[in-house]
Amino acid sequence: MLNSLKTDVERLATPQGRMVGTHGHVEARHYLLDRCEALGLEGYHRESYELAYAEGDIRLTNIIAVLPGSEPDLPPVLIAAHYDTCGPLPGADDNASAIAIALASVPLLRARALRRSVIYAFFDAEEPPHFHTPMMGSTHFFEHQMISPVHCALVLDLLGHDVPVPGMEDLVFIMGMESDPGLERVVRECEAEPGMRTMMTLNRYVGDMSDHHVFRLNERPYLFLSCGQWEHYHLATDTPEKLNYAKMAAITSYLVRLTAAVSEEALVGPFEGYDTTETELRFMREHAGHIASRLGISLDSRRGLEQLVLYLVSTYGLLTER
Repeated sequence: MLNSLKTDVERLATPQGRMVGTHGHVEARHYLLDRCEALGLEGYHRESYELAYAEGDIRLTNIIAVLPGSEPDLPPVLIAAHYDTCGPLPGADDNASAIAIALASVPLLRARALRRSVIYAFFDAEEPPHFHTPMMGSTHFFEHQMISPVHCALVLDLLGHDVPVPGMEDLVFIMGMESDPGLERVVRECEAEPGMRTMMTLNRYVGDMSDHHVFRLNERPYLFLSCGQWEHYHLATDTPEKLNYAKMAAITSYLVRLTAAVSEEALVGPFEGYDTTETELRFMREHAGHIASRLGISLDSRRGLEQLVLYLVSTYGLLTER
């Protein structure tokens, strides 16, 4: 798995970047199309992976592939990772790392033989100036290209680096369990893999940082997985050799188990209609209790959670809306 993760990142994270409208953007699209075909995925619409749309003279393309389940009439699980970059930048972590993890999960999920199909969505135009506009790939997909509702969206972004907080380097932050009570059960029971740990927090603390935005707005269950921002975020120094591929391999294995668990969980709501405080406290005490203790923050209530999250965001800039 390590070899495939490295290869995908290195092939995608070139110095020219994957900015919309550039040659690198076109090359990345062709590479992803080849990978989907090599992995034996099916096309989403009329047997095609490419769902094209346009903004003026700029061609945009969502790449949507399907791993069929044994009961394809069930609403599918969607795994998403955007493939464009913010300018002519390598974008190894943002977002080649998440693409590589999604691709590496395909054979592992195929071996699981899930009842639900899994849609692999490599969204275009996630970065500015398209971020949170109608041209954002995930928004355009949801509003104009999606054939039928999804069971749950699992959105991946910035998953290749060590978290820049002492003692928290192997963490993966997961937002969105508040979108359905069933998701709280899933994240409590789905144990992390060796080489990574998970921490749950509310999406409203950090804002809609990525492609889960449109699913949240439309009250669809979602989980957003990210290691947050780091010192190379949106810079030319975001290059492949800086990533932690062992952590990425662990995240891949976790994603496979998470997808399987979500697939079998009944997600019937209410959307954001219940209290997740105890689950958040459990994970925060386990993984950031040492920081709370040093700061004199008591992790026994929502107030303590908010104080610690505010400290982590303001001190380390981990999870802030772009």
